[in-house]
Amino acid sequence: MPGGRLTQQDRQRIADGLVKGLTYTEIAGLLDRPISTVTREVARNGGPGGYRAGQAQRATQSRARRGRPAPPSPHVEDEAEPGRDAAAVRDVEERFTGVVAATGLSRMTARVLTCLYLTDSGSLTAAELVRRLRVSPASVSKAVGELEQQHLIRRERDPRRRRDRYVIDADVWFRGWTASAGQNLVLADLAREAARVLGVTTPAGMRLQDIGDFFRHVSQAMIEAAEQWSRDYAARKRRDS
Repeated sequence: MPGGRLTQQDRQRIADGLVKGLTYTEIAGLLDRPISTVTREVARNGGPGGYRAGQAQRATQSRARRGRPAPPSPHVEDEAEPGRDAAAVRDVEERFTGVVAATGLSRMTARVLTCLYLTDSGSLTAAELVRRLRVSPASVSKAVGELEQQHLIRRERDPRRRRDRYVIDADVWFRGWTASAGQNLVLADLAREAARVLGVTTPAGMRLQDIGDFFRHVSQAMIEAAEQWSRDYAARKRRDS
């Protein structure tokens, strides 16, 4: 029943929904459950790409036999900020991490990005990330390397502490978006070159020409949208100052 423990049938419906590409909201609606129930269930049992109903059921039964709750999910803050609901913050963190991981980032990288998003300062050192996420320095180092490579965070030197700080802000997303547009342009040019090599009148050549045209169109639209946002954002900041 709604609000009770998930059954084997519930878990199978979650697994089927994930395979069909349904959102957490849609799956929760099918089960008549809160969205947080579905996101927590998926997050603690392999994530969107690794969730299996049978494994999740056996893991839950094993935890019940041991007589202790599932290990708590490491969360962004050791304690909620004053005025914030700690449970609600953890729920948002789990859901945010799941959505970010679904874009193709590894789970650890998604957790680091979520941590920066949900931290008021939007800026943390590697040591602070290790402490907040309760993971190894090597895990954080690998994650921030991936995020830097995709221009999703930037690095600043903290002169007072002589340590690097990892920062996320509006400019970071602008740079990440334009970098992605640039990668699409590279792919577009390569596809067009391949079409010429294979012959633009051959089936493979025509297919590659279409791919090149598509990615060039998309990248140009992305760049125009980013530039328009940058102008609007700057204007809004001037009005607010």
